[in-house]
Amino acid sequence: MSTTRANSRQTAPVAPSTDGYYDEPVAGTGWLFFAGTILGLAGLMRVIDSIWAFSYKGALPDNLKDGVLGSNLKNYAWFWLVVGVVLLACSFLVLVRSQFARWIGIIGAAIGAVSAIAWMPYYPVWSLVYIGMGVGVIYALTVYGGREAL
Repeated sequence: MSTTRANSRQTAPVAPSTDGYYDEPVAGTGWLFFAGTILGLAGLMRVIDSIWAFSYKGALPDNLKDGVLGSNLKNYAWFWLVVGVVLLACSFLVLVRSQFARWIGIIGAAIGAVSAIAWMPYYPVWSLVYIGMGVGVIYALTVYGGREAL
């Protein structure tokens, strides 16, 4: 049971009203939280990928010799580190709901999804999941990340 107030526009979920019922949340609040959380987790995973690549001392896989960024694993490490930092910044901006965050988040999710292609030969299922999460973030930010009508 919830009550709605005519002519009132809310910008975020609020505490229970004086009558004991919660007001209706703004549409898309969950999607925006999902987008911010996924961007943060994706950024953290890319930073971990870069740490792994920087510290890797073993023989390189044969398929890496024909990779997009060449045969040096350090190139991939730097690329993943930059992508991870961009995704972490996008996460923070989406969670604080800046309008600028919408566009940076869309770009960050697209970069994150495209960067997952580098892992496709080694971890195809995980790469597809990662790309799917990026598509979900792009959906959330394009549908629910815009300014509300006044």
